[in-house]
Amino acid sequence: MIKHLGGAVIPTGFDVPVEPLRRAAHYTGEPGCIAEARAFASQFLQQLRTEWCATADGRADGELLLMVSELVTNADLHSDGPYILELEGTATSVAVSVYDSSTALPRRYPKDPKRVGRHGLEIVHALASEVTVERVPVGKRVRAVFPLRQDGDSPSRTD
Repeated sequence: MIKHLGGAVIPTGFDVPVEPLRRAAHYTGEPGCIAEARAFASQFLQQLRTEWCATADGRADGELLLMVSELVTNADLHSDGPYILELEGTATSVAVSVYDSSTALPRRYPKDPKRVGRHGLEIVHALASEVTVERVPVGKRVRAVFPLRQDGDSPSRTD
């Protein structure tokens, strides 16, 4: 929004969102929940593009959904009970938080291409700019921040 005072144009700062876009979904762990979480994240990213004018590079859609899949799958496999997927987005990143009832903190295994399985947290760390794990009253929260553009991919970048 722009205010006009005596012929001067003064930007008020209200023309851009001031709060991150936040959405959360609750899953029971029944078959199909992981696909529902991916669809929820896809819809969220589209809403972020529309409402925040977020510009995500070509890898963002697939990699964000992969990260959501890994985090939700871990919650599904390692907790007894429902879990919550919380997404918080701005024009530059999406924070993906998954709350579950287990107090056991996830373990990141060393890279081993011969190992079958247990690559979830390794994948999340490869995709995220920041990963945190903390115990919360209901169990734990795993939070990963996904940059919508890789370093150097800024639309205002000049070569």
